[in-house]
Amino acid sequence: MKISQISKATGVSARSIRYYEKKNLLSAKRLENDYREFDEADIKRINTIQIYLKLGMSTKEILEILKCHDDYDAYTDNDGFCVEMLEAYEEKRAEIANQIQSLSAVQKRLDQRIEQMKIRQAIMAKTGGSMEQRGAST
Repeated sequence: MKISQISKATGVSARSIRYYEKKNLLSAKRLENDYREFDEADIKRINTIQIYLKLGMSTKEILEILKCHDDYDAYTDNDGFCVEMLEAYEEKRAEIANQIQSLSAVQKRLDQRIEQMKIRQAIMAKTGGSMEQRGAST
C-alpha cells in the first residue's frame, strides 16, 4: 500500500509517517518509481509507535524500544520482556513523577496566591475601594 493508504489505515498523517521514517522508526520499501510501499506489518509498527508517543516517549526512546523486537510481528500492546524496554519505562515513570511533583508545588503556590487575593478582594469590598484603585495608588 502507498503512504496515503497506510495513513488512512492508521489515522496517522503522511507527514508523520515520513517523519517516523526519517527518525528510523519505520523503514518503507521503495518501488522502482521511488514510491514508498507499506504492508500490514508497517501498520502494526505505526500503531506501536503511536502507543509509545502517547506515553510521552521521545522518538529516540521509542527507537531503543523497537530495537528489542526481532520483527514487526512482535508489536502488540502486550510487550514482551526486554531490558531496554524496562529501563525506558522506568525512566519515563521517574520523569513523570518529577513532573507531577513540580506541578503539585506550582499548584500549591497558585492556591496560596489565589487565597491571598480573595482575602484582599474581600477586604477591599468591605472598605469600599476597588483593588484596581488600590493598585494604582501604590
